[in-house]
Amino acid sequence: MAIFPLRTFGDPVLRAMTRRVDTIDAGVEKLVADLTETMYDAPGVGLAANQIGVSRAVAVFDAQDGNGPQVLINPSIVETAGEWTYEEGCLSVPGHFWSITRPEYVRVTSLNLDGETVEYSGEALLGRVLLHEIGHLNGELLIDHLEKPVQKAALRDLRLEALGLVEFE
Repeated sequence: MAIFPLRTFGDPVLRAMTRRVDTIDAGVEKLVADLTETMYDAPGVGLAANQIGVSRAVAVFDAQDGNGPQVLINPSIVETAGEWTYEEGCLSVPGHFWSITRPEYVRVTSLNLDGETVEYSGEALLGRVLLHEIGHLNGELLIDHLEKPVQKAALRDLRLEALGLVEFE
């Protein structure tokens, strides 16, 4: 296992759709182990492969619900319901948090490391983590879920920060 540097806002790998996994082999198992170690080191509650520069449809998460680290391979959103606004951050946009409204409940299917189809469903934090990580695998960032005026200001601030023209606490 290894800890990898995180890709951050502006890196094109974060905006590209990841490639599906055709075969779960030792390489995918190592990727999952590396993602898990990197997620905990960051520290975070989820991490997608493209956040460490690997364009594969693989993510890990730990919704802090006592189930420990879980894996998503080729996940699909099956159902969403409700609405929940929560202050959300992202390891790829460090130091920034925004109130984002997402579905409160989500149900997804995915493959596990044994190649079996598994289902995850949950409300609140678990639902948000699932949607957030699947979004990453589809080339999305949390700023894509901001209302337009807030998004415009956030993008301006992130660009200024990248240029070293402004400091954020």
